Amino acid sequence: MIRLIVADDHPVFVSGLRALLQAEADMEVLAVAATGAEALAAALEHRPDVAVLDVNMPAGDGLTVTARMRAEGLPTRALILTMYDDDENVLAALRAGAHGYALKGAGGEEIVASVRAVARGEAVFGAGVASRLLAHFARAVSATPFPQLTEREHEVLGLVAQGLDNTTIARRLGVSGKTVRNHVSNVLTKLHLADRSAAIVRAREAGLG
Repeated sequence: MIRLIVADDHPVFVSGLRALLQAEADMEVLAVAATGAEALAAALEHRPDVAVLDVNMPAGDGLTVTARMRAEGLPTRALILTMYDDDENVLAALRAGAHGYALKGAGGEEIVASVRAVARGEAVFGAGVASRLLAHFARAVSATPFPQLTEREHEVLGLVAQGLDNTTIARRLGVSGKTVRNHVSNVLTKLHLADRSAAIVRAREAGLG
């Protein structure tokens, strides 16, 4: 049985949502809240499997409730159910620790499926939200020079571009000289460069160093 709380400050919507979920044989709605404070109190009292939360509510929005549940160590997984599909809210939900983000315009079957998936520990994003996330991360990757490099390789390349030798880089990063040599070798291979001097030129052209 999936134990739930539902929070939304629109009475008609939350009533319909409760009826939708309660009609499922494997779901039980333990409490309905109209504010963030009520939602957090219900989560602390019932420790449900899933909390279905709106973003905008009085006395604490759904993202704040999600972060607070996480800080309290509750096992509850948050599914944000909202009308907002903008990048800022989606990414804020991820940072807060939400396991899912779905739109209120989704059909009942999709919402129910999202609840079940979140209860299983899966990360769930509606089709429209998922496409926005992919576009956002694609833009972030395209804006980063040398996206084929790992974060550490990128860091090493930046230090190489500053003219630092391997010993200094190793000391700066707190790793062995051998580790730095391996990173430099990987950078040269991935960027198809002949030597360290070529790497410095290429990195500086890209604005590193």
